[in-house]
Amino acid sequence: MSWIKTISYEKSSGYLKSLYDRIKDNNNNVDNIMTAHSLRPHSLEAHLRIYKNVLHHRDNRLPKWYLETIGLYVSFINKCSYCAQHHFEGIRRLLDNKEQCTALQTSLQTEAPQTFFDGKDLAGLNYAYKLTMTPGDMTEQDIEDLRLSGFNDGEILEINQVTAYFSYANRTVLGLGVNTDGDILGLSPSSDNPDDLSHS
Repeated sequence: MSWIKTISYEKSSGYLKSLYDRIKDNNNNVDNIMTAHSLRPHSLEAHLRIYKNVLHHRDNRLPKWYLETIGLYVSFINKCSYCAQHHFEGIRRLLDNKEQCTALQTSLQTEAPQTFFDGKDLAGLNYAYKLTMTPGDMTEQDIEDLRLSGFNDGEILEINQVTAYFSYANRTVLGLGVNTDGDILGLSPSSDNPDDLSHS
């Protein structure tokens, strides 16, 4: 599951168990990326909050499939197969179109999003690529390019935060050797209520 010791749901208690109870599925499954935090439950809670608010909050305006797509692209760029597998399954559930999802995945995995995306959607992916690969090279012109493509500043913030979150999540997984053994791929928050952390 990971290269460091973790505490399973069955062996958890107190604060950690209360957090697990909020995110487990009906069979008491908790994703390995979350159990990787189990020795420091306060960091698990922080991770849950930023994940939920950045990707699954009711006040986001960009479509959930697109935010997931930004995350999938960042995960491919960072070579994080764990996050890529989980979030591709999420996209498949949202789009429910096998051929479309396969083409989308291939375009991102080969770092050639222009083969599937265009216009506004492609501009957001290009921004995510640059921010992930060369963050020190970002300029105000990158924001202006997003505006010109049709994004407003709130939507730009959403793209920025999803890109930043996945860079964090990818490094958590890759740095601790988290794998998908025992995980159920594609679980996601059951609602867009920021206080509801349940998964299904």
